[in-house]
Amino acid sequence: MTIQKVNIENGYYLFKLGQLLQNKNISINKLMRDTNTDFKVIKRIMSGEIVRIDIIVLARLCDYLNCNITDIVEYVRK
Repeated sequence: MTIQKVNIENGYYLFKLGQLLQNKNISINKLMRDTNTDFKVIKRIMSGEIVRIDIIVLARLCDYLNCNITDIVEYVRK
């Protein structure tokens, strides 16, 4: 899975969870089980098809993946 770019009015978001998992050789199922995160939530974060991001889920993913929030999702202004 690649990085997903989602354009919005004043910039865009980069959803990088898929690339991060690929780089660390971690499956979605393993991430789901080990972090107790719903499969649909993970898929939405990976695809950028998400309206709200739960900061508790982001913290859990960052702890598990030993990364920063910007390694998962990044906002870039125009």
